[in-house]
Amino acid sequence: MSAQHPSDVLREYIESTTSPSLEAALEDAAEFGLPTPDAATGTLLSSLAALTKATGAIAVTPTASVIGLYLLAGMAEGGILTCIDPEADHQKRAKATFRDAGYSPSRVRFLPSRPLDVMGRLAHGSYNLVYGEIAPLDLKAFVDAALPLLAPGGAIVLADALLDGTLADETRKDRDTVAAREADQYFQTLEGVHVSRLPIGAGTTLIVKP
Repeated sequence: MSAQHPSDVLREYIESTTSPSLEAALEDAAEFGLPTPDAATGTLLSSLAALTKATGAIAVTPTASVIGLYLLAGMAEGGILTCIDPEADHQKRAKATFRDAGYSPSRVRFLPSRPLDVMGRLAHGSYNLVYGEIAPLDLKAFVDAALPLLAPGGAIVLADALLDGTLADETRKDRDTVAAREADQYFQTLEGVHVSRLPIGAGTTLIVKP
């Protein structure tokens, strides 16, 4: 029997220290086949929310219950989380999760809409953190819509945007890989931001507005 890789041991340790409310949200997401972030990505979100002293954050994900708990854990007291997802059932479960975790309904608002349909109506410069699980074809449009919403010092987190590194394989010509590769190249050309690519999840892109 081979020994576990150190990164696997570390991941298991981080996951073993999750709170009961988060554990319940993860189990609920798994039951309905919804994607969830690994523990490293989740704890990064909490830290970014704390680092930016987030009073406003946006979560674009079908698993708002899990992502929302990570974000709310780091946000400033009284900070408001905006959850955007077109599926009302997902948001219904998230409402129950936040209530059970002790968060006031006034801390979270839900927009049951397609993200790109509603983000243009949100207040510019009012959000410290924008998290998105975005299809490769929509990555560029999502970032273009999210950047004006950021306050100075704010950040955009694009989960799994690097497709486990397959976008580095130039022989891959499928639509999603090409779109992710083009989006990654586009982000490097953006002016007035700092772009980092992190080997967590399937590859996370972090765009910071100074």
